[in-house]
Amino acid sequence: MSSNSSNLNYNTPTPAQPGSTSGRVQRYFPPERYVAAQAQRVTLTDYRGTVLLDSYVRPTQPVCDYRTAETGLQPHHLAEAPVFIDVQRQVASLIKDKILVGYALWEFLSVMNLSHAAINTRDTALFMSFRRTLNQKPNVMIPLQTLIKHFMGRDIGQNGDIPVERARAALDLFRSCEQTWEGIISTGAWPCALPPVEYRNFFT
Repeated sequence: MSSNSSNLNYNTPTPAQPGSTSGRVQRYFPPERYVAAQAQRVTLTDYRGTVLLDSYVRPTQPVCDYRTAETGLQPHHLAEAPVFIDVQRQVASLIKDKILVGYALWEFLSVMNLSHAAINTRDTALFMSFRRTLNQKPNVMIPLQTLIKHFMGRDIGQNGDIPVERARAALDLFRSCEQTWEGIISTGAWPCALPPVEYRNFFT
């Protein structure tokens, strides 16, 4: 992972809309309402995968292990990074009144020490349809790599842990079933399992 990972070529796939037989797709919200998030490095993209924010954060405590082989992280990345409060303010501004899309969003929100309206989250780690399709128990969280391989037919993480790649992967998963997902919510039902109870304070 390098500081220019946000420039990776990104081709937006055509979402597969279950139950749709025409070329027209019913939209419940405009694309501008959606923001995809990733926690390892603070990364936000818009609905089409364009990077809105991709930033390291200067640590407030000494770092014992940079896990450079896995993350590509070097000491200078953090030494030159913005302070936490500045990044937190940027994130809060970018996600305000948006529908937040991602994988294990409770990790992102807890890292940023922010809360978000639960009704405005679309967490691919918790979408029950994915678990049923893969014959998993309702309480089993399927790794993002497995979901992407099965539903999108591609591999991620081949070049290390790249947050922009993971944010876009979660976004692609959501878009592949966006009509079904939003359709369920429009009926007043909720199509996802609940996040871990210890993170409940990050959802309003």
